[in-house]
Amino acid sequence: MPRQIETLTLNDARQLIAAGEAKAEQIGVPYNMAVVDAGGNLVAHVRMDGAWIGSIDIAINKAFTARAFDMSTEKLGGMAQSGKPLFGIHTTNDGDVVVFGGGAPIMRDGTVIGAVGASGGTVDQDVEVLHATVSAFEAEKAS
Repeated sequence: MPRQIETLTLNDARQLIAAGEAKAEQIGVPYNMAVVDAGGNLVAHVRMDGAWIGSIDIAINKAFTARAFDMSTEKLGGMAQSGKPLFGIHTTNDGDVVVFGGGAPIMRDGTVIGAVGASGGTVDQDVEVLHATVSAFEAEKAS
């Protein structure tokens, strides 16, 4: 019998996106939010009214990157600077790797079960929306 791995569900994705939308509304910036499952496959994407069209792929690729490397895109970005060990990594995977903040893996019991990506504002705003999204999701799951 095949083994089933734990992964984010559509319901999980909806909760993550709702938390991201709430933070985006609070800061007054429309966002693209994307969620991928444990395999790095897109589960859900939302483009809030007025969010940049160019940020659609960025949000999706941030989520993919966070799952593909099991670390935040912010952390990966630090390791991808000139002279660092992962310099040039953004040119791999058909250019889908994002090396600036806004993507993070989602973990449960020490295992990565998916990832989320946020894009729509400055990188600092993307990280702020991302942190609020992940924190709200973790708090919901803990209760």
